[in-house]
Amino acid sequence: MRQSKRGQVEPFIAMDVLRMAAEAEAAGRDIVHMEVGQPSTSAPKAAKRRLAEALEHQPMGYTVALGLPYLREGIARLYKRWYNVDLDPARVVITSGSSGAFQLAFTALFDAGDKVGLGEPGYPSYRQILKALSIEPVGIPTEAQNRYQPTPEEIPDDLQGLIVASPGNPSGTMLGKPELEALIEHCAARDIAFISDEIYHGLQYDARAVSALEITDDVFVINSFSKYFSMTGWRVGWMVVPESHLRTVERLAQHMFICAPHASQVAALGALESIEEMEGHVSRYAESRALLLEELPKMGFTRIAPPDGAFYLYADVSELTEDSAAFAGEILESVGVAVTPGMDFDPHRGKQTIRISYAQSPERVAEGVRRLREFMAKRNG
Repeated sequence: MRQSKRGQVEPFIAMDVLRMAAEAEAAGRDIVHMEVGQPSTSAPKAAKRRLAEALEHQPMGYTVALGLPYLREGIARLYKRWYNVDLDPARVVITSGSSGAFQLAFTALFDAGDKVGLGEPGYPSYRQILKALSIEPVGIPTEAQNRYQPTPEEIPDDLQGLIVASPGNPSGTMLGKPELEALIEHCAARDIAFISDEIYHGLQYDARAVSALEITDDVFVINSFSKYFSMTGWRVGWMVVPESHLRTVERLAQHMFICAPHASQVAALGALESIEEMEGHVSRYAESRALLLEELPKMGFTRIAPPDGAFYLYADVSELTEDSAAFAGEILESVGVAVTPGMDFDPHRGKQTIRISYAQSPERVAEGVRRLREFMAKRNG
């Protein structure tokens, strides 16, 4: 049977590494997972409790396409708590994870053949989802001195959209308010739609992350319960859209997804009640981050992007290898530590970089550090 050209997207290399690591585990090896952004913690206690209670009394049928009203109201309150932003709950759209939000945003904003800019290194699924929608992704090579974030002068004028992530994946770097404001104003002056990926908000270690909604309402903001709230497999996220786009997004959601999973929406209500528990998780990530920043340079990983948030370190390994995929494979085979080669995030320079995730428990991250130290000691002779 025929296959579409637009369907020929590239693999998600991090997930390929996860598969290889799982195969090694199935063969009896102990693997330290530092390849994916998968929290080792479970969903918040209140989330599980709310769902257990609801299952006794509710059929868990369809919700309205935009999501449970009281969940949308809860998210609006979160914006007041975190950013002092007064957000109309009507502008909140509950989605099937952030992935569903990206599909809705890209479909609502762009036509086939439009060009959308994204920083490199960056989250690989932006590029592949755009391709699958016949939209042209335009990579913007970013520089270490700019914290691997795009700057206004680097943005081509012929774009129809720009997507920016702060904290970023894979770098963990953040944009300050002046830098984010400059990007938004640059795009607004050129009729470039601005999408702010904020799914790692809450996971920050020094300064807090800035939401695009602190600057303007004329943006699409995407977030998720996956990372900070430790609910990756529940597939529930949200999007904040301008009022002018709400009905368009609603119609698309009705046809593409009907609604986000009802059970996950109920659990998400409990997650919003669990900030204190989640802050305990952040302190664990901070512990692992500090350990890695102290120990990795001693091993030879000296060129690391400054990780303001998320739970990743992005390292330039050009002094150690010319092939980061082979390097990552060597680490996995030799000492049982899974890391992600950089081609996922930067198709042009990724052979010289790797991403190391510290989303696992501090104990497992410490074990990963011990094994990496052993690997590098053997490699350096």
